[in-house]
Amino acid sequence: MRRGHVAIVVAAALVVAGSAAAIPDGRTLVVEDVETGERYLQVPVSNGTVVALEYTHSVEKTRVYDEYTVRGDRLEMTRMEFESYGWGLPSGANVTRENGTFVYDPPGVYEGVTVAPGEVAGHKLHVAGETYDLVARTNEQSVRLHLTGRSTVAGTTDILTTNGTTPIV
Repeated sequence: MRRGHVAIVVAAALVVAGSAAAIPDGRTLVVEDVETGERYLQVPVSNGTVVALEYTHSVEKTRVYDEYTVRGDRLEMTRMEFESYGWGLPSGANVTRENGTFVYDPPGVYEGVTVAPGEVAGHKLHVAGETYDLVARTNEQSVRLHLTGRSTVAGTTDILTTNGTTPIV
């Protein structure tokens, strides 16, 4: 009879785990003021959603594109594009050229990304095909992008590592 109870418990656990995997992630990308915590933007995201920052380099006056992909409860930097080398850009990185643009696959998995939107840089945020003007939305206040909420599955399969730092863009 004990085997019967164990089998029932195992079957029930599998049903619960399967149901949890089918429930939507419930994650949201939040853009909030670094000092006050005021939320300027909240966008639903799921695992694999692309989140990108696009801006003009303040010295070089050329386009920079930083792409992150939602992985669990972290933002993994998956691509960087830039048109010229300048301060803060990866001059020693192994880059390729695509249509005149330098492309780099940077390392890094982050809990959040800090951005200082400015009129000269014209920071834009791209999330799942939508574009948001960070300068207008934040009145040029420094913000932190991070994820809230997490899936049940992500809680049990946290295999991503992070260096614990927050990039500043």
